[in-house]
Amino acid sequence: MFKNKMNQLFEDQKSVHVLYSYDESENYIRQAVNYIQNGIFAGDCVILIENDRLYPFIHNELKTLLTTDQMKMINRINNFDFYYSSGSYHPPAILDYFNKTVQPYLEKEISFRSWAHVEWSSMEDPLHLIEDFEKIVDNAVNQLSFPLICAYKSERMPEYLRNILMETHPYILVEDDLILSEQYPLSTDMK
Repeated sequence: MFKNKMNQLFEDQKSVHVLYSYDESENYIRQAVNYIQNGIFAGDCVILIENDRLYPFIHNELKTLLTTDQMKMINRINNFDFYYSSGSYHPPAILDYFNKTVQPYLEKEISFRSWAHVEWSSMEDPLHLIEDFEKIVDNAVNQLSFPLICAYKSERMPEYLRNILMETHPYILVEDDLILSEQYPLSTDMK
């Protein structure tokens, strides 16, 4: 059901910004692999922003499901390099890194989607910056017309952050279902 619902949404509107809060690495890997595989089968290139710990598991699983040519459609970026390219979690630097990453796809009019594993080193780091960054990202998703799943580990999401994320992501991936965020400002217009 999830695959059909999400794929249908991506066909209907490419601009889809999804929050995925996960608990277990096994489920996380399964969701990431499904998203990437479905994207490749739909003809999208995939920008995978992932850490060095989980990437080998995702990569190995994908190698069993995709051809060598299909694997070349995946552009993996280390998430630490992505989020800390300026030495700290700095939204303008992250946005600049992202814009440089997607520019070749935009110039060549290549359809793409992204999966971003959002992490930070300590609870003090970016919590106050995430709202601004997620608003910028939500705008980019709508302007550039691409699907994006932002994955956050549940245990690293205090209530304050959870509320921010619910307000900045119109869709939420829960288990294998995609639901509308009731806290997203436009959610009543989308229903």
